[in-house]
Amino acid sequence: MTTASPIPVFKLYGETHHWPTPDLLHCESIPERSALHDWHIRPHRHADLVHLLHVSRGRVDLELEGTRHPLEGPLVIVVPSMSIHGFRFSPDVDGHIITLARPLVEHLAEVASSAGALLQYAGFHGLRGPESERRIATLVAQIDAEYRQPAPGRARLLEALIQALMVELSRLLIVPGQGAKASARHHDLGHQHLENYQALIEAQFRRQPSVEQFAAQLGMSSAHLNTLSRRLAERSALQLLHERLLLEAKRQLTYTNMTISQIADSLGFSEPAYFTRFFKRNTALSPRDFRLRQHATEAPKQTPPA
Repeated sequence: MTTASPIPVFKLYGETHHWPTPDLLHCESIPERSALHDWHIRPHRHADLVHLLHVSRGRVDLELEGTRHPLEGPLVIVVPSMSIHGFRFSPDVDGHIITLARPLVEHLAEVASSAGALLQYAGFHGLRGPESERRIATLVAQIDAEYRQPAPGRARLLEALIQALMVELSRLLIVPGQGAKASARHHDLGHQHLENYQALIEAQFRRQPSVEQFAAQLGMSSAHLNTLSRRLAERSALQLLHERLLLEAKRQLTYTNMTISQIADSLGFSEPAYFTRFFKRNTALSPRDFRLRQHATEAPKQTPPA
């Protein structure tokens, strides 16, 4: 008896590489990625990333949770974490894909409840009015430009721009007659447990609790937590914690003047040497070398390796 191939869980749009930058947001044009794959991104899902696709022109056959939708721009597509999705674009497609890491999604939900609701459900939303199309296209272009050209205040401006985009999209969804379509994602108990674990990681990662302590807070065994993590995120429970620690370390090394010792202490490492070994094991660079590399280039390349 044959078994169905599992839907791959990717860490970034069609990739299995680690999150490429210290940012909690990634932006690239749709042709940048899809042209490398003959305009076809096969069905997959992400454990802790949310996609926002702005298709300004061209066609896309969207596969969402097993259902195909032939669409044409201008439109916006929302793909929450764990939603199975794939794309087949026309070669004349134009637009951008903005990927949000889980901590940023949670922050947006805190500062604007409408953003939390918007990012929770998979769906596609046509931009039928020229004014809404212009406003959203302008914000997406500003996000793309700011993301590609690091400058003072970049992180704050990106956050402000993505919040503004959330407001515009939320307005779009409540305008009568827009015909927005959304489908609630499959939300079984396993997914809920994984989301609860990731929320605990976000709240407590600086203290570095053990997997056993996390599991106790969730009311399950550490073995069960590891099984869920490997099944739904393709990483162990400890790897998920380490990835969050590593992301924060990269951000501190890139955007602050904190010493290596201060960063190690802020992330719950008892000794800077332990932090250095952890960082080098996961990046092949020491924290100092990583910081030097980040600061050596005036405009670091933001697109992950294909």
